[in-house]
Amino acid sequence: MSDAAAQDRLFDRLSPVVCALARRGMVRSYRKNTVIVQEGDAGDSTFVLLQGEVRLFANNPEGHEITFHTVQAGDYFAEMSLDGGPRTASVVTLEPCVCSVVGRGELREHLAARPEFALEFVAHVIRRAREATRTARELALLDVYGRVVSALEGQRGPATADAPITLAPITHQVLASRVGASREMVSRLLKDLERGGYVSLGVKQITLRRKLPLRW
Repeated sequence: MSDAAAQDRLFDRLSPVVCALARRGMVRSYRKNTVIVQEGDAGDSTFVLLQGEVRLFANNPEGHEITFHTVQAGDYFAEMSLDGGPRTASVVTLEPCVCSVVGRGELREHLAARPEFALEFVAHVIRRAREATRTARELALLDVYGRVVSALEGQRGPATADAPITLAPITHQVLASRVGASREMVSRLLKDLERGGYVSLGVKQITLRRKLPLRW
């Protein structure tokens, strides 16, 4: 398959409105563990993720890394570039990725030409802002244990509170990054919860056996 045909297949997986945006950009490939956006830098591009997965993160006042969310292929990120201000978060690739990099001018033209996308874009920005606000509130108001509970219970989904459920594969380091704490502290808390019969720990696996206590 030619490079052009392979690229077209990546575009074909996008929703029509996102595909139209991606067609305005330059396609670039990135290796795994590449920081493609740096917090605080000036930025004038939005990225449409055609293939792979990336993680959006920043450093909290204590110097710990905190993850805001991950982005899958078909979505876009760094949309705050629309105002030309500094980047509010860093972005690192979790696997080899392919992106369409859309300049601020092209994004503005697309928003003007596609009103239906403009509404979706605003909703997208609002969702990201809410997630960031929730993360900031938890950092300010909850201790590390409270943030761990929030992160674990948030993955439980629609299952009943008392039903044992094995969460999606996750390492202690990934969980620590989500709550803005050290891996060692998170590991100690999980071991304590395991001894208390609240969780079972496996290799990259956490099973919630019963509702976690609000305080520990």
